[in-house]
Amino acid sequence: MPVVALTLACSACSGGSTSADSACNSTIDDIMTRTSVRSYSDRVVEEGKIDTLLRAAMAAPTAGNKQPWRFMVVNQRATLDSIASKFGSMKMAANASVAVIMCGDVTETFEGEGREYWVQDVSAASENLLLAAHAMGLGAVWCGIYPISERVAQFSDMLSLPENIIPMACICVGYPSGESTPKDKWKPEYIRYNTWSDTDNR
Repeated sequence: MPVVALTLACSACSGGSTSADSACNSTIDDIMTRTSVRSYSDRVVEEGKIDTLLRAAMAAPTAGNKQPWRFMVVNQRATLDSIASKFGSMKMAANASVAVIMCGDVTETFEGEGREYWVQDVSAASENLLLAAHAMGLGAVWCGIYPISERVAQFSDMLSLPENIIPMACICVGYPSGESTPKDKWKPEYIRYNTWSDTDNR
């Protein structure tokens, strides 16, 4: 994100308070500079940092406070290598220090049409985990599993998941092996106010 835009965003949220400015700058900077990291060094991610990642994930919003998220932490080299070899989009697991499989427990969500809220809940937890990783100097990438049935079945079998636990995403984590440049995804043309038919009705 351009520096000017970042500065304006922080000024807008702080209300002029120095301490608020500092907190805002840090939070907005982490959001704007986070990017998918697919290449990692040999350095092992410490257990304390893994714990912090999981705590951050569980701090996410959740519909009705159902908290249907479940987490499979994979740090065995053989399993990480298996993930890398079976899924072309997850080759980075071969040099990741750890992978967190973000899952949903479908028995701990709403009934009827609200059942699929678990996907939103686990997605929110996933983004929290990614932001926490970036804030701690780690690199991470979100790899989708659900709703591709073949991937769901393969991960369920690999990790011996019970039927009520659905793997939604595999987040590979490690210390970055180099610098990564975040993409500028800001597109004002994607925004509407109040009604879709009017593009400038603030």
